[in-house]
Amino acid sequence: MSIDTLGLREQKKRETRQAISDHATQLFLERGFDRTTIADIAAAARVAKMTVTNYFPRKEDLALDHHQTFVAGLAETVAGRAPGESALGAVRRAYLSAVERRDPVIGFTGRDFARMIADSPTLVARLRDLHDQREAALADRLAAEPAGSPTPPDAQDHQLTARAVAAQLAAADRLLFRELQSRTLAGESDDTIAAALTEAARHVFDLLEPAIGEHARR
Repeated sequence: MSIDTLGLREQKKRETRQAISDHATQLFLERGFDRTTIADIAAAARVAKMTVTNYFPRKEDLALDHHQTFVAGLAETVAGRAPGESALGAVRRAYLSAVERRDPVIGFTGRDFARMIADSPTLVARLRDLHDQREAALADRLAAEPAGSPTPPDAQDHQLTARAVAAQLAAADRLLFRELQSRTLAGESDDTIAAALTEAARHVFDLLEPAIGEHARR
């Protein structure tokens, strides 16, 4: 099989996946997540039900299509921080940048989409689980970092510190996500939300500075 043929197959898979996702989103917005079935989505996308589940093993993944990016986000931000930058500094910088570009991964999804999530207990629970996974991934990343101390702590203390720092950063992240969702549901414009979230983020991250501002400084 030629490289060109492989490339066309991969392109076709991406197009199919995107088509399924687009039809699912439209149905969720029109009918609600819990009232839309996999069969409905398959029919709208003109594919078999098995095709839908092959691309999206969980129905929730059709609504929260950025879930893998979301879960890895904090950990990847810390892993890619600049020389001299702390974990807190990296998360602050990345969040403010995401607000500036109105990134849907941090919650800029529009009022209809936010309402669809808020009205579904299944999606609310899934989103809570994804936040937990996001925190756990960050804790693992921080635990893999060098201790950064002349007298390194023992392994247990290092793991505990990593989890404690991750918990604080993830709590700030959750708070800002909920604030964004609340403002979106209230009907505020993205520009108004971005201005408010920029100030809120600076305040929240400043509160963490005395406790963890120097942790994992590269």
